[in-house]
Amino acid sequence: MKNVVVTIIVVIVIAVFVGTGYFLYQKSEEKPVVYETEHPIVTNIVKKTVATGSIKPRKEIAVKSQVSGVVEKVYVDPGQLVEEGQLLAKIRIIPNMVNLNNAESQLNNAKINYENSKMEFERQQKLFDQKVISQVAYNNFLVDFKLRKEAMEAAENNLQLIKVGASKKAGQVTNEVKATVRGMLLDVPVKEGSFVIESNTFNEGTTIASIADMNTLIFEGKVDESEVGKIKEGMELLLTIGAIETEKFKAILEYISPKGIDDQGSIKFEIRAAVKLSEKDFIRAGYSANADIVLNKRDSVLAVNENVLIFENDKTFIEVEKSPQEFEKREIKTGLSDGIYIEVLSGLEKTNIIKKI
Repeated sequence: MKNVVVTIIVVIVIAVFVGTGYFLYQKSEEKPVVYETEHPIVTNIVKKTVATGSIKPRKEIAVKSQVSGVVEKVYVDPGQLVEEGQLLAKIRIIPNMVNLNNAESQLNNAKINYENSKMEFERQQKLFDQKVISQVAYNNFLVDFKLRKEAMEAAENNLQLIKVGASKKAGQVTNEVKATVRGMLLDVPVKEGSFVIESNTFNEGTTIASIADMNTLIFEGKVDESEVGKIKEGMELLLTIGAIETEKFKAILEYISPKGIDDQGSIKFEIRAAVKLSEKDFIRAGYSANADIVLNKRDSVLAVNENVLIFENDKTFIEVEKSPQEFEKREIKTGLSDGIYIEVLSGLEKTNIIKKI
């Protein structure tokens, strides 16, 4: 029994030694390196730059109030289509007491002068009918009477305008705000009861409504100074609007600013492009958008991934498989790159297999 146990122990020890030796031998053997490979592809190479900006109406009109006062009634809402001359709001005038007092005083003076001129004219007219005075003298009194009457009517109109904003003589109403163009109401910033200031030489005035033609839109954005020299008017832009991810819109570049502006430490140039819309398209003003500007393009050219290129002494090389897992370095000439794939002009065939780096 003792011999059997010893035999088993010896066998186990030998097995451990054999297993350990085999494991160390296997570990010492270097496994061959297998390189990944790929084929050149035929694709379109597009080099482009991106401009960030927003969509705006080409023409946006701010309708101002001609008088100061309180908004009495608003007749429209944002998003509504309006016609030229359509009533937007009505202003209740709060007259300036100094101006009102002066206007009333001027009207009273004008009435006194008119009454006095009227009596004198009627007296002179009787004398003229009796052929006591000449035609020249009569005409002088007639002209004076007409001037006094005109002055009184002007004073009445002035007082009427100060009080209610309406001209009695011409029938003009200045406290009614009307649309100056046809289009869509983008915004009506005032509410009923709001105070407004008139538009004059010294004051821009309160905006009652903003109107724009939403069928004519533009893209306004900025391009970095490193790219602005590569673009020109007439180039096509492809717009991606954040709120409409499923559709892209075309635009034609029509303006590049001659002066750059400082934008967070870098110089950028403003650009403007006309957006092409179909009848079914509706884009809201103010949408943020990115514009892809195609700087150069190659269609159906042989290309490789830029990761496989080797650069040495201003030359470009690539490793091509000559037999399974054996590669040779070959010089190639490259063309246009989009940052991922690069065009191969010569030195490579479509059937070649390339070593990945």
